[in-house]
Amino acid sequence: MTVPLRGGLGPARLLRLQRGRCNAIKELLRSSSMNNGTLLQSCRNYRAALCTELTKPLIVRNLPSPPLQPHEVRVGVHYCGVNFADILACRGLYQEKHCLPFTPGMEFSGTVMETGANVSTVQEGDRVIGVSSMSAMAEECVADQKMLWPIPEGVSYEEAAALPVSYGTAILALDQRARTQPGETVLVTAAAGATGLAAIDVAANVLKTKVIAAAGSDHKCNLALEKGAAHSVNYTQGSLKEEVKKLTENRGVNVVLDAVGGDIFKEALYSLAWEGRIVVVGFAGGAIPSVPANLLLLKNVSALGVYWGRYREEDFPVFSSSISSALWYCQERRIRPHLGAVFKLEEVNEAFSRVTQRKSTGKVIISVK
Repeated sequence: MTVPLRGGLGPARLLRLQRGRCNAIKELLRSSSMNNGTLLQSCRNYRAALCTELTKPLIVRNLPSPPLQPHEVRVGVHYCGVNFADILACRGLYQEKHCLPFTPGMEFSGTVMETGANVSTVQEGDRVIGVSSMSAMAEECVADQKMLWPIPEGVSYEEAAALPVSYGTAILALDQRARTQPGETVLVTAAAGATGLAAIDVAANVLKTKVIAAAGSDHKCNLALEKGAAHSVNYTQGSLKEEVKKLTENRGVNVVLDAVGGDIFKEALYSLAWEGRIVVVGFAGGAIPSVPANLLLLKNVSALGVYWGRYREEDFPVFSSSISSALWYCQERRIRPHLGAVFKLEEVNEAFSRVTQRKSTGKVIISVK
């Protein structure tokens, strides 16, 4: 279990530092254009994907390595995860707004290159995974020391990069929020996505529940069955609610993890058993549904939400525990992240397209080394 360190930066100072670095990048890009695209040679550079204009393709540029604050660590990135939140941020639609230009990327795996004067948790050469508000899609990433976790022996860089957001969300949703118990029945929508497959993996192989996977194609349903689901439902071929009734002999499911929203959310909500719990983790279908409060009353069910990143500010021990648990489960081989595709840093726009066009299954990651 990771114990959070005291101290670090407060929100106001973090914002000032972020703005300062944004201004530095703006000046760098201005100087670059004035000098025919050639960067100053007086500083060490690293490659990074940059969002310079919202809704436009990202570009890969050389940037100067920033100096470290006493509590910060410079990590040489090996792999970084691609999340829908990264894409939303580059469209200006994410909850947290970023000043342009910025480097997207919320999670990464890599090797410690350098540590600040007050860093005591890691040292040069350590293998780590990290979480950042944005900046991971680059050869280097600077992170606060408390936002790094050691990668255990036997866990690869590729696997580690797939863990924080997807498995952190699944663990918090199923364990912390829904209090899922062994033997219960869990319905997972968008079951072949990164969070969906992570939820199946955790629910079936860690929490020892019976999983019904719901997805939009037979191929995705079969993949969910391979990951541990007991049953699957292709919700493009019939009513999800009616299929769940058949599979549960009209009892319904104890827990739903929904990442789709819209009509699928409503059918999943009506599929709950007495005192069931539905956990909302996203709206991949685009439509944000309303909850009929009378149903909550009549069946004594609960509607819950999980915004994994918010725990970083509100309850860091729980946030940290979700990552530590995922690493431990992976080391014990109780979970096995599914890597749907690996792209190079120069292919970042293709990686984004793979996610937005719903062509991917499992986790899409970017190889930086």
